[in-house]
Formats: sequence, C-alpha cells, structure tokens
Amino acid sequence: MPGTGLAIGVVGVCATLVLGLAAVGAAAVAGQRVAGAADAAALAAADAASGAVAGVPCERASEVAQASGAALNSCGLDGLVATVTVTTPFGAFVATASSRAGPPS
Repeated sequence: MPGTGLAIGVVGVCATLVLGLAAVGAAAVAGQRVAGAADAAALAAADAASGAVAGVPCERASEVAQASGAALNSCGLDGLVATVTVTTPFGAFVATASSRAGPPS
C-alpha cells in the first residue's frame, strides 16, 4: 500500500505537536495560577501591614497562598509595601512567582 508509511508519519508528527502544545498550555495555566496566588498573598500582607485587616502580615500572606494551593517561600515588608514569593508544584517542576503590593508612592 503506497503512502501508508507517509500517513503513519504524518499522524505521528501531528500527535507529537498536539501533546507539545497541550504541555505548553498547561504550563501557561500553572504560571497564571501561581501569579494570582502571589498577587493575592501580597495584597493580604499589605492589608494586614496597613491595619485594614487584623493579623500578622506574613501569616496572612501564608494563609492566602495556601488557600490558593501554593506555598509561601518568602515574605518581606518595607513599611507598608509587602513583597512575597510563592511556589506551587507543576508535574516534576516547581512554578514560582513574586509580587509586591502596597500604597501608591
């Protein structure tokens, strides 16, 4: 049957492309999720630092990060400005994001 090998090759290439694009899409989603968790954690820490909500700023950031499915790696305050870094697992890798929040300068 002429062309059978070619058809099998084309199907194989298409399947490889689909799997690769699906992996890239999943990585993009994981990146957006960890970025959202970092943003929310930084906002929670900044709110606690300003007194808008009760609690210790970095403890609030850790609670919010955990609620988002991430882990707080670092948390720092410079006056009312909070800077946090969070991580979340993504397969065999770890996705990391940092964020800052506070009043406008």
